Amino acid sequence: MAIAASHPLALPRREQLFWLLHIGGWTGYFSLGYLSALAYGKPAGYWMVPLTAAITGSVVTLGLRLLLRACWGQPPMRLLAIMVLPVLASSAVMDRVTRSVLIEFCPTCGPDSRLAYVAYAFTYIYVVLAWVGLYLGVKYYRQLQDQTQRALAARNMAHQAQLKMLRYQLNPHFLFNTLNAISTLILDRDNATANRMVQGLSAFLRHSLDNDPMQRVTLRQELDALTLYLGIEKIRFAERLRIETDIDADCWRALLPSLLLQPLVENAIKYAVAREVSGGTLRIQARREDAQLVLKVIDDGPGCAALEGGELPPGKGVGLRNTRERLNVLYGDAGGFSVRNLPRGIEVCLRLPFETAATAIDRAGHED
Repeated sequence: MAIAASHPLALPRREQLFWLLHIGGWTGYFSLGYLSALAYGKPAGYWMVPLTAAITGSVVTLGLRLLLRACWGQPPMRLLAIMVLPVLASSAVMDRVTRSVLIEFCPTCGPDSRLAYVAYAFTYIYVVLAWVGLYLGVKYYRQLQDQTQRALAARNMAHQAQLKMLRYQLNPHFLFNTLNAISTLILDRDNATANRMVQGLSAFLRHSLDNDPMQRVTLRQELDALTLYLGIEKIRFAERLRIETDIDADCWRALLPSLLLQPLVENAIKYAVAREVSGGTLRIQARREDAQLVLKVIDDGPGCAALEGGELPPGKGVGLRNTRERLNVLYGDAGGFSVRNLPRGIEVCLRLPFETAATAIDRAGHED
């Protein structure tokens, strides 16, 4: 079957569908005519009349198909105007050929005047119109399907491009500070530390660029990647940067978008650790609340006086806004993002559906 389907002479699927409907339709028309002849007691051999009508109709409608394909794309009213005469001519040809066979069984069935001839010419117009209507209906339906699929594909591509843009929007502040720290270490001839920072930066960037932002990772993998980033920052801040984690055992296998937490941690280091002489503490929490995974990044910095109703002032917290947008694109109303001031510091809370590899596979199976 696979070999036949890939054969260069094999018809495309849509062409196969056309011939199936075309031949099947005219075969059904002949069968109906033959059964009617039997029911009305027509003489032996009368089956030639409906057979002739079916064969002639199948041929003339192929001509109409070529014309419809050539004129496709014209406005509907103009297309109808173009098809009037060909439809009438096709009906006349069907009647002329079929009547020549019919006269053998009914000598008085021929037209006896020009008016009768014209009237007889339109005998099969309903059949031709039915074929044209069915053809147009199927073609418009397929065109609508194509447009819908293209729209979905375009939306999916835009969706992926948006996610990739948000994921790859590394903060230049982080890169600048890291490179500046490396430069300072080299000038201070602390080559060993500079080398460790370069290796850490290389590992983090490789991980960031190699991982597909459309794929999800477990929380354990996410924290492993975050460790690469924090390793660089620990070299910069040494004892000034303190990290605490509080992860429920059930949450390690939960799935989430890759590098979702890195912008939140980076933002906390920038505003809560770097600006304090004594540094600060970052706390990463993960809890399962019913069907949701709740992630929190908490710092003990000075907070944000301009934070109102969970909204950051314009121009602040680009990483936080990117994270919120990623959650919105991926989960819609099923996700959540909030920022609030604490008595000391800021808490960023993310909510997303709690899924593991097993539940994700099960859900995909139900969708199929």
